[in-house]
Amino acid sequence: MPELPEVEALRGFLAERLTGRTVRRVLPVAVSVLKTYDPPPDALEGRAFTGVTRHGKFLDLETAPAEGGAGGGPGADGALHLVVHLARAGWLRWQDALPAAPPRPGKGPLALRLALAGEPAEGFDLTEAGTQKRLAVHVVREPGEVPGIARLGPDPLSPAFDRAALAALLAGQRHQIKGLLRDQSVVSGIGNAYSDEILHAARMSPFRLAADLSDAETTTLFTALREVLASAVERARGVSAAELKAGKRLGLRVHGRAGEPCPVCGDTVRSVSFRDSSLEYCPTCQTGGKPLADRRLSRLLK
Repeated sequence: MPELPEVEALRGFLAERLTGRTVRRVLPVAVSVLKTYDPPPDALEGRAFTGVTRHGKFLDLETAPAEGGAGGGPGADGALHLVVHLARAGWLRWQDALPAAPPRPGKGPLALRLALAGEPAEGFDLTEAGTQKRLAVHVVREPGEVPGIARLGPDPLSPAFDRAALAALLAGQRHQIKGLLRDQSVVSGIGNAYSDEILHAARMSPFRLAADLSDAETTTLFTALREVLASAVERARGVSAAELKAGKRLGLRVHGRAGEPCPVCGDTVRSVSFRDSSLEYCPTCQTGGKPLADRRLSRLLK
């Protein structure tokens, strides 16, 4: 799943290629991808992109008001936003020359195509692998109309997000710190991978309760959070959309590396499996050498 660093890199990638360019066609291919119907996606056609913003894991592609108030139905003449959430298995593929033939709905991964004016027609495809269709596209007048954006917590790389802000969010929370870091209403943009990386850098068990953290541990967690995310953003900066996935994995120390040696202490990275995901950690660095119980495996052995 793309998280804050990858989405921030995509934001920069798209801002360079879209700003000032005009939308020629928006072609939804998978019915499941569209989460709004008013304004319709074709209300974007003929509009110029004015910029690209990130809200947590959401990409916000803003367009200028329609020239002459044309198209899109009542109320669609002002600026419109194409908001994209890539979810777990979605991705954006930039095309320097889109196929001339319109895409056909089918069983392939293509969910939506956006073509820019000009020849050859540049643009991008939104794709989604797997059977769980969670890729989401919204066409809205304001980003806050998207429910997922409206409930976002603070951005962890915002200058306003300091150690005191994190402490206030964690105070009294009788929840495991791993889950809180992933909760988009608490802190936006962090997912499964970077929560593992942050907790490894902080030398903290993912099962620690947030309310039990000492002042020193809260400071350590804040420092790890900022450093891990800032480093990942810097690594991803300027990387093409096609190379971001591979680049993300190369920068991860524990997530997705169960069975490999920890790069800090050499102990074996272990995994705890859940219904549809897993977390990775180092016992020596994070849990005093004690392996955490894998609840799913334990149930299978009963």
